[in-house]
Amino acid sequence: MPPTTPQLKRKLRQLKQLEITFRFGQYPTSNHQQLVWDVFFSTRAYDSVSVKYPLSRLIAMEHDELRSVIDEYLVRVYSQTAQDQGIVKADVYDPELLAQLGLPPYAGMAEIIQRFRTLAKQYHPDVGGESERFIELLAAYERLRNETP
Repeated sequence: MPPTTPQLKRKLRQLKQLEITFRFGQYPTSNHQQLVWDVFFSTRAYDSVSVKYPLSRLIAMEHDELRSVIDEYLVRVYSQTAQDQGIVKADVYDPELLAQLGLPPYAGMAEIIQRFRTLAKQYHPDVGGESERFIELLAAYERLRNETP
């Protein structure tokens, strides 16, 4: 059952407050940067062409669709927060997985691919390598490939 208009507006306001708290701390300053919320949502009754999901469109959505929109919004908030704090792509890879490949925590995807190919040649069972080590290596490489933002 889709939420009523007042319920949806309340939820949207909660999301806005959550973004402010997450990005700017418990006591945000009045002159903060533009919110991701301002690009995604509007609680106005009329359709605003300046937002991705106007209220009328959100009201018409089923629960799963609305959930996907909120998930998309939260990912964008997290991404914007990381960008605001100067976190770069290389900072996102799991350091434990990189260590399994013998790479430093700041390694990039090109280094990961190169190191995987070198180790794959060494541990591949067809060339007399350890099959268990090769499987671990392959699993770590696949997880790193899937982490790419």
